[in-house]
Amino acid sequence: MRLKGNILDIKNKRDSKNQEIELYINKISYVTYKKDGKYFQPFDFEDEPDTPLVISGDCLARIQNNLLEEGEYEFQVYDKRGDDYVLNETKLLTITMMYDEVEQQSILSELTYEVTLPNEEFKQLKAERHKAKSAKKGKRK
Repeated sequence: MRLKGNILDIKNKRDSKNQEIELYINKISYVTYKKDGKYFQPFDFEDEPDTPLVISGDCLARIQNNLLEEGEYEFQVYDKRGDDYVLNETKLLTITMMYDEVEQQSILSELTYEVTLPNEEFKQLKAERHKAKSAKKGKRK
C-alpha cells in the first residue's frame, strides 16, 4: 500500500480536481454473504494482485461516519466510464491515518479495499485465483 498526495483533501463529494491523489492497493478483500441457518454470514477472500491496483482521488468521495475512530476514514468508490463517474455500491475503501509528530505529517498506516460480490461470482473468482496461484507455484519449482 502506498499513497501519493494528500487523501484528506478529498471531501464528501467526488471531485475531478483530486486526480493527482493516488492509492496503490496491494490487497483486495472480496466479500459475499451466505445464509447459514437463519442468518446471513459474511465470507471473505483476500487476493493480492500481481501489480498494485491504483485508484485516483477523482474516483473517491469521503463518507461521513461519526462511528469511526479518530484517523479512520471511509470512501465511496466511483468507476470511471469514459468521461462519466458512476458510483459503485459494491466497493468500499477504508483507511487509517496516523500523525507523525517528528515529520509533522499524516501517514497512511492501514488500508482496506472491500468488494462485495454475489455468491456465484465469489465462488468463481476464488476458484480462478486458487488455480492461478497453484500454476505459479508449479512454475517456480
